[in-house]
Amino acid sequence: MEALPPAKYDFSLVLGGPLYQLFRRAHLSGPVLEQLWRRIWVITLVAWLPLFCLTAMAGQLFGPPSPLPFLRDIDSQVRFLIALPVLIAAELVVHQRTRSVVVQFIDRGIVRPADLPRFDAALASALRLRNSIVLEVGLLVLVATLGQWLWRTTISLDRPSWRGALGADGIHLTPAGIWYLAISLPITQFILLRWYLRLFVWFRFLWQVSRLDLHLVPTHPDRAAGLSFLGKSTYAFAPLLFAQGALLAGIIGTRVLYGGANLMSFKVDALALVGLLLLLVLAPLTVFTPRLSQAKRGGLATYGKLGSEYVKAFEDKWIRHPVPESELLGTGDIQSLSDLGQSYSVIREMNVVPFGTQDIARLALATAAPLLPLALTVFSMEELATRLLKILL
Repeated sequence: MEALPPAKYDFSLVLGGPLYQLFRRAHLSGPVLEQLWRRIWVITLVAWLPLFCLTAMAGQLFGPPSPLPFLRDIDSQVRFLIALPVLIAAELVVHQRTRSVVVQFIDRGIVRPADLPRFDAALASALRLRNSIVLEVGLLVLVATLGQWLWRTTISLDRPSWRGALGADGIHLTPAGIWYLAISLPITQFILLRWYLRLFVWFRFLWQVSRLDLHLVPTHPDRAAGLSFLGKSTYAFAPLLFAQGALLAGIIGTRVLYGGANLMSFKVDALALVGLLLLLVLAPLTVFTPRLSQAKRGGLATYGKLGSEYVKAFEDKWIRHPVPESELLGTGDIQSLSDLGQSYSVIREMNVVPFGTQDIARLALATAAPLLPLALTVFSMEELATRLLKILL
């Protein structure tokens, strides 16, 4: 079967879905996510500006009568002024950096011509999920039910703040608290859950591709049989990881500075978050591990047999039956022997996952970066710089 035009495989995780169409109609986005700054400004202002105005009118911006005024609530400021804009901007980054990934499966000949119909079916299925109205409506329902319940039971009204004032029968939402709970918080939760949905679409598509009879080359210099481009594509999700780290940093910062908590008591939470988010982004790539392991075993067996035959012939020709040194000089036999050894070494060093330690380290740094400023509550700038240099050097 003849390969279809590469343009058909110009797949994007973000150019689709009801919200994308709504942005198009509201002139907040173009066909390929133009008007990024307009989207960021509009969504951020809808989530943050009413809170600022309502708390200003109630005198709860900087200090009393609220024990935790709005502008000193690190969690809310980080959530709406850092994490939310980054989550919105991440769409453009992911679109630009992952759109060529699907094409590379075709251009590199990894998907065999006989499997193109199955590859097309997997791609079409991913597009249907990405564009699903039912799934996005389901996310809205989840935010309106489970999201509200989680906030009320884990963070919300355990003490007075700009969100809730102390009354005779407990904590009551302020006008700003009502806007926060009804509008601002659901916006962030929905956008974040929508990213999780996209990661699921990506995971499912890669899993379906991994079931194909892929043409993997164990001697490929990328040490991943030609699939290392998948590991590099995960860098596109660094903004998503950064935003998640910022959300955790905001929660920890508020509890440390205004709740009296000890920063070091959150170290397990921080490490768990970094590990979980790395797993979230890198785990989809491990679906190729069985294929890579099979390619590595097959390559070692094939090149091992070829090496044995070649070495035997080389030994018979040049060792067991010596020839004049003049005939040995300039012969290609030694170079061929060296090339064969190099090929075997490449296969032996081949990874069984299409990413390396450098990829893990960069993604971990993107996740942990927002947490580093919290260390200033325990260490001075000089002490923190010294500790970081010791780790790096």
